[in-house]
Amino acid sequence: MIDHVLGKPSVKSRRLQVLAVLAFWSFYLFKGHRHGPPLIRPLSKISSKVLTTWQTVVFTMMYLYAARNFSTLFGLANPEPMANMYDAKYFRATWVLTALDAGFWTAMKIRKKWIRDIASVAFSLFYLVAAERADEKVRKVRGTLTVDHLRVSWNKGTTPYLRTVQNLMRPRFTRWPPRAIRIPRPSTSDYKEPVSAWLYYDGPISDLEHINRIILDIPGGGFVAMDPRCNDDKLFAWAGKTGLPVLSLDYKKAPEFPYPFALNECFDVYTTIIRSKGRCIGMSGLEVPKVVVTGDSAGGNLCTAMTLMIIESSTNRRQSSIQAELPVPVGLVLLYPGLDMNIGNWMSDEQMSLIKDRRMRMTNKDYLRRKTMQYNDLVGTPHQSDDEDEEPSGPVPGTRSSKSDDSGVDENGIRSPHPEYSHANPQTWSKSEPSAPASSKDTKSMSHRPEPMRTRLAMASMISYFNDRVLTPEMMRAMIILYIGPHNRPDFSQDYLLSPILAPDFLLQKFPKTYFLTGERDPLVDDTVIFAGRLRRVKHASHSQRSSQGMSGLDNITEFDEKDVAEVVLIPGISHGFTQFPSLYPPAWKLIDRCARWAVDLLDTAEERVKREQETFSQSYHARNESSGDEDRPLEINMTKLRSRTISDEAKAKQSSPEQVEGPSNKDKPNGNSKKKRSNGRSGFGQKSKSLVKLDSSDDLLGRRMQGLAGSLTGAHEED
Repeated sequence: MIDHVLGKPSVKSRRLQVLAVLAFWSFYLFKGHRHGPPLIRPLSKISSKVLTTWQTVVFTMMYLYAARNFSTLFGLANPEPMANMYDAKYFRATWVLTALDAGFWTAMKIRKKWIRDIASVAFSLFYLVAAERADEKVRKVRGTLTVDHLRVSWNKGTTPYLRTVQNLMRPRFTRWPPRAIRIPRPSTSDYKEPVSAWLYYDGPISDLEHINRIILDIPGGGFVAMDPRCNDDKLFAWAGKTGLPVLSLDYKKAPEFPYPFALNECFDVYTTIIRSKGRCIGMSGLEVPKVVVTGDSAGGNLCTAMTLMIIESSTNRRQSSIQAELPVPVGLVLLYPGLDMNIGNWMSDEQMSLIKDRRMRMTNKDYLRRKTMQYNDLVGTPHQSDDEDEEPSGPVPGTRSSKSDDSGVDENGIRSPHPEYSHANPQTWSKSEPSAPASSKDTKSMSHRPEPMRTRLAMASMISYFNDRVLTPEMMRAMIILYIGPHNRPDFSQDYLLSPILAPDFLLQKFPKTYFLTGERDPLVDDTVIFAGRLRRVKHASHSQRSSQGMSGLDNITEFDEKDVAEVVLIPGISHGFTQFPSLYPPAWKLIDRCARWAVDLLDTAEERVKREQETFSQSYHARNESSGDEDRPLEINMTKLRSRTISDEAKAKQSSPEQVEGPSNKDKPNGNSKKKRSNGRSGFGQKSKSLVKLDSSDDLLGRRMQGLAGSLTGAHEED
């Protein structure tokens, strides 16, 4: 109460209040009358004869508990915000996580590590019982977050006691422990320090010589915490289920290494793997390995931005002529990625048009329903009309048509990013359309009138789920500030390596197939749905453009299949980070297995594609060689015969009458010898051989081809 009277709540004043209250009553119990003040002494003497000391203590505790829950007992309590937020299993997992966060944050200032570890577990057990106290503790800490709070919370899985419990509860997937390795930087990098990583593989390193496939994992942690060992459950499961090496990067964290240091580390590791053909991790180096890139949360941001860098490097031809361009990963598996660093409030028309795409109605059904019901939930009208979810008939205002897309390029021919798909505000100020002219009867009215509704007003998921137990807006704000750093001022509406959701269309056209796995109640679910929608729209437009340009008859133009572009799975009733604590949330094991199957499917599909291309190339090559050989062989034989016959005729002519060749008057004599010599002199071009005279005609060339094919069977070539 003292801090409220002072008007400045603080921990110091609260501590002084508690110490003052405890000191006063302790002094009174020892020095005061045993039956209390004079006014209540008779009542105390009578009650001491009826109630024992134990009964008095229990009665007092019951009274205090009932007084604290008075509103609940009489139905006056506020509705529980978490009642319909999560499903039962995920809610129990967040209950344990909240207790652990509260316990570890309470003990984080203890200096001695062994005492701090024990106290963290003890406080966590207390907060498991006092769940409301844990919520209050976490809420207050998140209001004044620091990088130390984030690291203590997200790295708690590496503490000895929790790691022991985690190892006991995890199934045994592999016989081999992970290996700590260091990946050298490529020669084209500005940095020279190797990148740390952990290699998960169920077998000796020597076996990697027979493998040409790898899973490259970039872990999350808000860019500030969590090394690969915090994801042991997921990485061990992937290595055991797939039988492939899983390389997880331990990139440098902010704020010590702000943006874009971690992104460059990821790009350099991928470049080294490709350039060394896997020798950097123990592969044979005989062929370029096929790589599937995975990432969760902040790691999903780095995965996507790294892939955009790879595509951009090959598009801009920034590498030297000696170096071959980097191949794009065969696919991506993104788990609840954070693709937009703009924390906005409202969904734009462009974003809603992607979400309401008819082809994604089944996937986004529940997600879209919650978007459209936000207003109804506030005013208490549970029903909505059937046509509220329908898309506008015309093009979405603010979006670019195909013509404007072609013209929306810069002076270098590179299309600019798309801030309309981000939560950056303002989003449509520069594209505001002039209002319609007022009618004659409205010319005197100066009142402001609302614009016609384009799409139903909807809030961004970050604000809709602001009371999430795992990821809150305060945490996102802290992560973004720490990741960017104090000496960097990026353009949030243009920098698509910071916010990949802004990526230009020409980069998304070459983006590999991507699997998305996100909780439906995740504050970052908008990023998944919008980015997947952009991938589908851009690639569908590119496919339609190629087909309309007369290329539909080619073999490489097939029917457009959205599943070849992106597949989105939204898990109902859960939020963020579910693959990091499968011991608390058992359904996450199935989701981890699904991600492993996705990675294997991407690699198998890539190998099948390579085999088909090789078969197609070999068939066309053999067909070309057979056709060219069959039509060239008779020509070479006839030309050889012709050349030898010409040479022999010339020799005979020189031997019989050499003076006729040198005599200038002989060319005018109408005798047969002059004609014969004249024809022999130009026999290389005028010889009456069908194989030489008729080469200029395509019909005769086809005839010669058939004659050459049938010559060995009919013996016709010997007639010459």
